[in-house]
Amino acid sequence: MTIITKRIQINTNGHTDTINVTTDISREINNSGINSGIVTVFIPGSTAGISAIEYEPGLISDIKDMWERLVPSTINYEHNKAWGDENGHSHVRSSLLGPSITIPFVNKRLTLGTWQQVVIVDFDNRPRSREIVLQIMGE
Repeated sequence: MTIITKRIQINTNGHTDTINVTTDISREINNSGINSGIVTVFIPGSTAGISAIEYEPGLISDIKDMWERLVPSTINYEHNKAWGDENGHSHVRSSLLGPSITIPFVNKRLTLGTWQQVVIVDFDNRPRSREIVLQIMGE
């Protein structure tokens, strides 16, 4: 078994910015020399998360609306009182979505469904430069 760690840099707009990173992940798998295995995609930090969804404008809007209904950005959070950065909702949203996803790949192809893409969601209240860590494992 071989294990390779790669990093991808992206810039986000914050405010539940949803970015398709499937092509970036696929490129790193293709360049890894590993034919089949799993890739773990992880985003360090506590105000962003990762998921696999159908990346289309209607659903992106629906998901953004869902997060606002579920974890409103306009209510008071104890975190905001402690730090004054007004991003308490970002931390709560991130904890619900989670910082990683593991996806199998076969013949250098992610085994995603037809309409499924891997996305990073940045919940912070400002633009950010983010690093995505990939751990590619297999043979």
